[in-house]
Amino acid sequence: MHVLIVEDDQAIASSLVLGLQSAGMTVTHVATGIQAVTASQYDVMLLDIGLPDIDGFEVCRRIRLTSQVPIIMLTARADEIDRVFGLETGADDYVAKPFGLRELIARIRAVTRRLTLHNTPKSSQIVIQELKVDSATRRVNIAGAEIDLTAKEFDLLEYLVREPGVVHRRNDILETVWDTDWYGPTKTLDAHIAALRKKLGHPEWISAIRGVGFRFEIMP
Repeated sequence: MHVLIVEDDQAIASSLVLGLQSAGMTVTHVATGIQAVTASQYDVMLLDIGLPDIDGFEVCRRIRLTSQVPIIMLTARADEIDRVFGLETGADDYVAKPFGLRELIARIRAVTRRLTLHNTPKSSQIVIQELKVDSATRRVNIAGAEIDLTAKEFDLLEYLVREPGVVHRRNDILETVWDTDWYGPTKTLDAHIAALRKKLGHPEWISAIRGVGFRFEIMP
């Protein structure tokens, strides 16, 4: 994921760059609104409102004329009117300073996930050998037989099968499938994985990677 940071405070910008890079993201930093408007090829923008040339509201308004790229506004202004105005100009989320890096990363993933889901065709299906997961009808079939899953079990399975063979970290799964502000124990995830394995009847399909997370296996 490529994140564009629009922030004129160098200390804040440097901290954000290091933090997001440590989370595996590609980061570009610009310090003015004009640079933000003319930037390209990024997946999400972190936009400070107080910029030296044009403010973040105007930046957001101009970008929305041509692009629906996710925008998260970052600001020290905590007034409700500022939050409302920011959202009305086209921002996808609003984070007041100071904020935690983990919260910010969760919000980045949340807004990009919403955009991905919005752009996914309603008829999309995922078929892996005898398993079929239908995102539109939220149905799961194995060799033609429908499997009854809870809403959260379906979300978990869909998340894993979208990238078979890829290891997904526990925190990433929790933040995506459960809640963007999840800070609880990961035992909830283990319980759902166990239930999902049992219902699928193929426990070998979902592998636990010790100390990391889970992976949906591509069986020979």
